[in-house]
This record gives sequence, structure tokens and C-alpha cells, in this order.
Amino acid sequence: LRDFLLVYNRMTELCFRHCVCSLDYRLLTGREESCLDSCAARLVRANHRLMSAYVGLLPTLLQRRAAEHGAAVESAPPGTPGPAPGSAPDVP
Repeated sequence: LRDFLLVYNRMTELCFRHCVCSLDYRLLTGREESCLDSCAARLVRANHRLMSAYVGLLPTLLQRRAAEHGAAVESAPPGTPGPAPGSAPDVP
């Protein structure tokens, strides 16, 4: 939820700064509304593409992290405690 709100707030700020030229009126002009609609749509599409790429790469990242974690445990000196049974690797 926190990440969603950060993205939403950033998108709102970017589009507002890009599209709203004057604060002299209470309502948006037709041109400002159209600009805001297209700006938000572009950013939402870009966010969807990024999330799709991330979801596609996530299994590879998890496998790499598990392999690195396994190598670190194997190279640890004898008697060094390993991870707790059933613990999962850290996920970004």
C-alpha cells in the first residue's frame, strides 16, 4: 500500500506540474483535463510495463539469491550457525 501511494502521489505531482498552467480558476480548463488524462494514462501504462518486467524477473532474482545464500552457508567455517530451518531468503 505504501509503494502504491508513493507512485500515485508522484504521478499526481508530475502530471499536475506538467498540465496545470494557472491557478486563477477553481475548475480545470478542458485543455488541462485532457492533458491530465493523457499524462496519467501514459504513467499507468509505463508502471504496468515495469511491473510486468519485474514479475518476469522475480523468479530469476530469487534463484540467484538462494544460490548466493547457499554458497555463503557452504563456505562458512564449521560450527557457524546457518539460517533457521524454514526461513526464506530476503526478497527486495
